[in-house]
Amino acid sequence: MSVRVLVADDQELVRTGLAMILDAQPGIDVVATAADGLEAVRLAERLRPDVCLLDVRMPVLDGIAATRRLAGPGVAQPTAVVVITTFDLDEYVYGALRAGARGFLFKDAGPALLSQAVHAAARGDALIAPSVTTRLLNAFARHDPALPRRQPLEPLTDREEQVLRELAAGRTNTEIAADLFISLSTVKTHVGSLMTKLGVRNRVEAAIWAYETGRAGPSTKG
Repeated sequence: MSVRVLVADDQELVRTGLAMILDAQPGIDVVATAADGLEAVRLAERLRPDVCLLDVRMPVLDGIAATRRLAGPGVAQPTAVVVITTFDLDEYVYGALRAGARGFLFKDAGPALLSQAVHAAARGDALIAPSVTTRLLNAFARHDPALPRRQPLEPLTDREEQVLRELAAGRTNTEIAADLFISLSTVKTHVGSLMTKLGVRNRVEAAIWAYETGRAGPSTKG
């Protein structure tokens, strides 16, 4: 079954180009496009796409505010959001991920990475542009040093700590399974348990938590 996608960007050429690229990918169906954040929210609430691809800088309602409306804390039925931008600015990524986005990419990411991000978001996973992942997650740990560090609802097991470090390094479930010599289903079980214990909604939030609490470190691949 195809992943239904809404694309929002205030530049018509970019919006049309992104829609054409995604529509050409296997298993993806662009069901709507929007020229501003408010239109995107209204269309998403009416059409219920699987994933919304939102530009950061849009008129009326920007991409971060739109993400918060669609996927933020307290949203009863959150929509998976991937945020895209031309600008490599940390504050955009902070805002997008805090607002509930499951992915963050640059507009020049290319068809393959765009497709991966959309499919990952639809699965409940997350994909952040590889060039910014580690830098941004490390920056999260320094961004609000005065904030109290949340503790897990239950202590993490040694294996869960290992999986968390791998996850924070941006590794996929398949890569984690290979690194730790465990099955893919076991990795999924550990990731699910981590999210429950940490009280987070997705892998991005789990990775942020790992950096904020000083748990993140080198993965087993170094």
